[in-house]
Amino acid sequence: MSARVLTANRLGDGAVVYRDAAGDWVETIEAAAPAEDEAAEQALLAAGEDALARQLVVGPYLIEIALEAAVPSPLSQRERIRAAGPTIAFGPGQAG
Repeated sequence: MSARVLTANRLGDGAVVYRDAAGDWVETIEAAAPAEDEAAEQALLAAGEDALARQLVVGPYLIEIALEAAVPSPLSQRERIRAAGPTIAFGPGQAG
């Protein structure tokens, strides 16, 4: 079954985040709230625009997912990479 979830980047640290059913921004796609119809998608987009206006996140948008055993799995390669986390080490103490 195909659906969509809302993703963005958290403004404070740039982390990839997803909107969950409680209205919070979480770092794992497994906790994201899927929208399975147009009304639910519009509600997620409105929540993203509100979070953007409150300077919590940047760039909110919907991504297509497959629901495999009720667990969201991104369909695009780009979103699979974003969901898996950075492909290189970063942060304090990292050589670069």
